[in-house]
Formats: sequence, structure tokens, C-alpha cells
Amino acid sequence: MTDTGDAPLPLSLLTGHAATPSSAVFDVDAAGAGAQHRTGKSPADAGAAFVLESKGTWWHAGFHLTTAIVGPTVLTLPYALRGMGWGLGLAALTAVFAVTFYAYFLVSRVLDHCEARGRRHIRFRELAADVLGSGWVFYLVVTVQTAINAGITTGSILIAADCLQIMYSSFAPDGPLKLYQFIIVVAMVLAVLSQLPSFHSLRYINLGSLILSFGYTILVSAACIRAGASSNAPGKDYSLSSSKSEKTFNAFLSISILATVFGNGILPEIQATLAPPAAGKMMKALVLCYSVVFFTFYFPAITGYWVFGNQVQSNVLQSLMPDKGPSLAPTWLLGLVVVLVLLQLLAIALVYSQVAYEIMEKNSADAARGRFSRRNLIPRVALRTAYVAACAFVAAMLPFFGDIVGVVGAVGFIPLDFVLPVVMYNMALAPPRRSPVYLANVAIMVVFTGVGVIGAVSSVRKLVLDAGKFKLFSDTVVD
Repeated sequence: MTDTGDAPLPLSLLTGHAATPSSAVFDVDAAGAGAQHRTGKSPADAGAAFVLESKGTWWHAGFHLTTAIVGPTVLTLPYALRGMGWGLGLAALTAVFAVTFYAYFLVSRVLDHCEARGRRHIRFRELAADVLGSGWVFYLVVTVQTAINAGITTGSILIAADCLQIMYSSFAPDGPLKLYQFIIVVAMVLAVLSQLPSFHSLRYINLGSLILSFGYTILVSAACIRAGASSNAPGKDYSLSSSKSEKTFNAFLSISILATVFGNGILPEIQATLAPPAAGKMMKALVLCYSVVFFTFYFPAITGYWVFGNQVQSNVLQSLMPDKGPSLAPTWLLGLVVVLVLLQLLAIALVYSQVAYEIMEKNSADAARGRFSRRNLIPRVALRTAYVAACAFVAAMLPFFGDIVGVVGAVGFIPLDFVLPVVMYNMALAPPRRSPVYLANVAIMVVFTGVGVIGAVSSVRKLVLDAGKFKLFSDTVVD
């Protein structure tokens, strides 16, 4: 199911005083059928003053980006290769790697372009409405972003609870505790951590998340290599389905997984954490992030598919410790991986909650008062706790959330991360219509619009096929 970073997250065992806003910030408020624009940020905009305060450096932004992209979803990458085979699978992985880096670079360029003209955007919805000039775009981005962020937060809580249940079951196989009780534990911890007041205040947590991602990808990849070289190594078969329709559906489902694994959807909000001027800083942050992405994506994808071939499960950890037969990895190693994944999931949930917190505080807090004044502290604690509780309730009620987020990823991440960036660049910077940049952007828009539609169909198909396994408030996470 989908993370982190990531979505769909693999739902199985394992994804003081306010800073003064810049007067150069450009705001967009939706009213009636369209968006009304005004220059200058209102003092009442506590979302900008408190949550999206601009104090970070480029490496802080790199930490945030890495947490937003690199998560337990990397454990689904061998499964993505399974749907396409070695050649097409690695080519698709590399293509999505390159296109997402390029698309995020274009978003940063558009943000820098607007800032140079006195309109510093700190929200994706503002940027899209300013460049595309339509009220419906504002609402579309708000809706898609909210669905993605709430979905990833919910999925992170569910997977973290599943990790706790796995550890508990190993010590007390017949213990009385249920999945929903572990969800409550995770939600309580997350509710406390969610009181960190700003995106910038997560910088060291996200540095820890970066280190954790290296840790569990190295352990899982080493376990795969060990399993492939052992006497119990499974037979290696890399053949694809003989049915053309099944082969096509599997290929597009794999592409949808890849697009979701590389998904972000909050780059403008991350760039907003940079101390102005932000021009050029995000490129350094992207290079840092994608250096981590290269190692943590390719290494487990190749080793996992190499050892298990077309029998690899949607989470490679499940393949390492199958239901039948001996475990193919040491118990201590798998337990350590689960702990590292559990800790990173808290960071991922915090990152993707920031957009919701910014929206809430824009409307509930008073930027003229101190950040920790009673006037602002009480609403912040109440609203953020309520948000985490709502996500936890959905996680407990729908422990098959992975399939739902798979659909959300196909119709959410692809528009925000592949289509809108190239459209906004062509409109804002207006390259010549026959230039290679313009034509490449149009090609990306067309290709990934089609991929998004077909990926959504494939995800809905999987949702329908898995429908028989679904049970509200189940004690078992449906993969």
C-alpha cells in the first residue's frame, strides 16, 4: 500500500512569537466562481506565519523532500517490476525517476519566476490558481491535496499499528490486544508529535527519517541477497502472464505504483519553508533528495525482484517470511526493519499533515498573538488532535485502505506531480511552442494523463477483486 511517501502504502507488515510573513507573498482566496487575487499577506494568515514559516536552508528542504518521497513504499518496487519484467520494469523506473525530478524542478522554476515578480507563493493551490487563472483549479488542487495528505496520514497510522501488532504477536502469539488498540497507541504518539508548531520544526525529525530509510533498505536488500544465495532460495522465474489483457493491466498497475511511490504533491509548501530568497535553493534540495532516492529505490527493487521473480509479493518483506516454510531472513533482521519502518511512518504522517494544519490555522489562529499564547495554543491542540483522531478512526474502520489509496494515488499524484507542473511551466515561462522544452512538456502531459486514467482503472479493478476480503473494523490488514 502507499507511503510515503509516499502513496499507495503497502498495507501489510513492514508505510514564541509568530514570524512576520513576507509582504511580497501573493495570496489567492477562492470566492464565488473564481479566485480573487491580492498582493500582500494579511496579518490574519496564521497558516503562513506559524506553519509555513520561512526559516530553513536548502538541506532542511532536502530532508523534508526525502521524507515526503522515500518511505516504506520502496518495499513495493520489486512487485512493480514483476508486472513488467526486467527490461521494461527498469526502464519505467528510470523514466519515472527522471520525469519526477524534472517536474519538481519545473515547479521550483515557476515558483522562482513568480517570486522574482513580487508574488512569492507558499501553497500549491495559490500557485496553480495564479498561473492557470481559474477558480476551479484552486478547488481541484485543494481537493486532490487534501485527499492525498489525509490518505497518507491514515495509511501511515494503519501500517505503524500493523508493525506494532507484528512485534506484539512475536512475543505474545495468543495475546488479547487487537489492531484497533495499536492504532490508538500510534494515534496518541502522533497527536503529541503533531503539536510541533511548524513544518520547519520537523527538520531534525526528517533528517532522522532519511537515515532510517537508508537503514531498512540496506537491511532488506542484504536479506534478499542472502536469501537468493541460500540453499532455500526460491526458483527464479521472470516470465509475465500469458494473457495479453492481464499483462496490460499488470503493466499499468505497475506504472501507477511507480508514479505513486515517487509522488510528492507538497513541493510548494516545502519550498515555502526556505528563508527567502528561495531561488536556486530547491535545486540543491532536489539533488540531495534524489541521491537518496536512487540508492533506496534501485537497490531493494533489483535485489527483491532478482530473488523472488514473478512470485514476489506486494511487500517484499512478506516474501522474506512466507506463511509456509522457513523464514528466508533472520528474525532479528526482520524485527529491526519493522522497528525502523514504524519510526519513519511517524515522520511521514507528520510531513503530510502540515497542509491540513496550515489550512486549519489560517482560519483558526490569530497571527497577531504569540504562537504559544492561550488564544492560539488551545485551538491548535484541539484541531490537530481531532485531525489525527479522525485519521485513526478511518484507519481502524477501513483496514483495507491500501486499495483505496491506490485509486487516490492514480487520480491524485499523477495530476499534481506529472501534469500540472509541465502545464504551469509552459504557461508561466512561455517557452517557444516549437522548442524542445515545450514539446517535451506537452508529451509528458499527454502520456501521464493517459497513464493516470488507465492506472485508475487498474486500481479500481484491484479494489473490486479484493472486495471479498474487506471487513469493517477487521483485526487484519488487507494487503
